[in-house]
Amino acid sequence: MTELWNLDLEGAPYGYTPMCESRIENLGYAFWKTGFWNSHLRGKPYHISALYVVDLERFRRELVGDKLRSIYQSLSADPNSLANLDQDLPNYAQHDVRIFSLPQKWLWCESWCSDETKAEAMTIDLCNNPEHKEPKLSMARRIISGDLFEESWEELDQEVDGYDKQYQATTCAA
Repeated sequence: MTELWNLDLEGAPYGYTPMCESRIENLGYAFWKTGFWNSHLRGKPYHISALYVVDLERFRRELVGDKLRSIYQSLSADPNSLANLDQDLPNYAQHDVRIFSLPQKWLWCESWCSDETKAEAMTIDLCNNPEHKEPKLSMARRIISGDLFEESWEELDQEVDGYDKQYQATTCAA
């Protein structure tokens, strides 16, 4: 996280990872490459909101919150706009509020990123695959396993469960 914290956002108030496009078989579902988003973005990338970093000093100084509220206000009358608010609003606003595109390694998503790029990933998003719906826990068990990981999802889940039980025991005893 220190690397992300120290990353130079090159004057942007925040940084998001662009949607990955290396999983060729799912590119037909890349909604940002056609229609409204394609024409609105005018060549800018569509970013995923699963991981982002904010320069709070710049965010406040540039009144980014006010700008986003104003843009939201103008769009919210249309029930078809901003279906995925945390992601759509910054992407829609990026002509007025610049987004620094984080290097792709910061967020890997199986739906959009190829298997070959998983080894360099800093974080993994258990994003929904447009081809089929798989429960998140099932995805975690399948994706967070193998040679790339010191521990599997099962081991990590058991460790967290142990901490939870320990906390509950000390809280209830007090």
